[in-house]
Amino acid sequence: MTMPSDPPCNLDDGNTTWILVSTIFVLGMCPALAFFEAGMLRSKHTLSIITQIFVGNSVLSVMWLCFGYSLSFGPSILGLIGAPTHLLWIDVPYDKCSRHSNTVPAALHALFQMMFACITPLLMTGSYAERLRFDCFLAFTILWEIVVYYPVCHWIWGGGFLAQMGVLDFAGGIVIHTSAGAGALVAAVYCGRRKDFYDYMGECPPSNLPLAASGAALLWMGWFGFNGGSALAAGTLAVSAVVSTHVGGCCSAVVWLLLSMKQHRPASTGIFNGVLAGLAGITPASGYVNTQATILIGLLCGVTSYYGVQFSKGRLHIDDALDVHWVHGFTGALGSIVLGIFGQKSSNVVHGYEMNFHGTFTQVALQVFGVTVVGVYAGAMTLGILWCLEKNLGPLSHTEDKQQMGLDWVDHGEVAYHRLNVLALENVQGEDYMPTEDEYRRHKHITMETLYAVSDTDVSAHHNETTGLISRGTHRTGTTGPVVNPDL
Repeated sequence: MTMPSDPPCNLDDGNTTWILVSTIFVLGMCPALAFFEAGMLRSKHTLSIITQIFVGNSVLSVMWLCFGYSLSFGPSILGLIGAPTHLLWIDVPYDKCSRHSNTVPAALHALFQMMFACITPLLMTGSYAERLRFDCFLAFTILWEIVVYYPVCHWIWGGGFLAQMGVLDFAGGIVIHTSAGAGALVAAVYCGRRKDFYDYMGECPPSNLPLAASGAALLWMGWFGFNGGSALAAGTLAVSAVVSTHVGGCCSAVVWLLLSMKQHRPASTGIFNGVLAGLAGITPASGYVNTQATILIGLLCGVTSYYGVQFSKGRLHIDDALDVHWVHGFTGALGSIVLGIFGQKSSNVVHGYEMNFHGTFTQVALQVFGVTVVGVYAGAMTLGILWCLEKNLGPLSHTEDKQQMGLDWVDHGEVAYHRLNVLALENVQGEDYMPTEDEYRRHKHITMETLYAVSDTDVSAHHNETTGLISRGTHRTGTTGPVVNPDL
């Protein structure tokens, strides 16, 4: 692997158009992630997770513009971090190339990489969902981006020490999925289990599967830009990446389908996770392996992620709400390592590097080293960030009472579904936590006829409901609570 110091600049309209389209696809993955996670979680936390991702996308974009791009892709300082030469995108022109992309404008390369920088820490929202305070989320996301993502991105894509050693990552198996997966595992353990984890063994009933399906579909589509755009050119390499992306996701989904049918019934949630596991697993290898190797990677990712999720929640009782550390983290690491075995592409210029390798023991060892370094670093830094935040901001997670009433109201003073009774009744949760009906009506200027869709008889019976809430999908088996209008 060699990295030219000053590659010739040959701006190409076709390549520029493809990367522009890919950038838009990847941007769409952030709201897609919000829809997917909101649908997979309980209704009382819907706005919480959507707000986290939309706010995170905005804040992280500004950070990337101000200093993130420079720290990631600036001239290397000892192979560890980029120099602050492109602050506020100074010397990032629209009509010239950068050393990382010799056929598209430097500003477009910076914008494309911004999308990756935004979505990486937001993948972890699925691990600590329904618990973390919003102020702690914001502080954690900002610090993690600076301390973890910018250095790791530079190490592999910006010409840092791992890139100089020969570690490969086509579109983010190590930079994105391994780092976020390690962080998600640490965050899930550190934040503790949700109050009713053992009631559902971590698999709380999803609130809106059609919304989750829409999010998963948009993620799947966006992944074509995620991987295909990483070729930084419209050509055969992009075709290879797009084909591998689809094949890998489908093969993993088939594995989840067959295994779920063997154990019970083909759950839609399992199919969603199967697709995402395959997409994450093929990401680091999508431009380097042929179709046959892609099939194997997809199958391996499907099997390992399926049984890994069961082991993590069933045996270890780790409350990673949406299984981020397996569906994204482990599969991304696995795909990165298998890349060293099946990599066959040669003489392809990617991220400014000229690739001339075939699967060798040396390459496998390099991939293992890269995955290990990034995984351990991301996990350790995540632990340190969480510890510092807890010392300065207090408990990171909301109390069990506040979790029970829902983070939508606790953090944002709103509810996603106004016709659902998500307000606790008098003497059930206490006035310190939940508003009265009059307070909520004044806050949102809505009528109680719009807010509630249950009868007075149901409300009276609700005083005996063990959860203190009326919310679809949260009733425990055997409770005698009211029947909620199925149209809600």
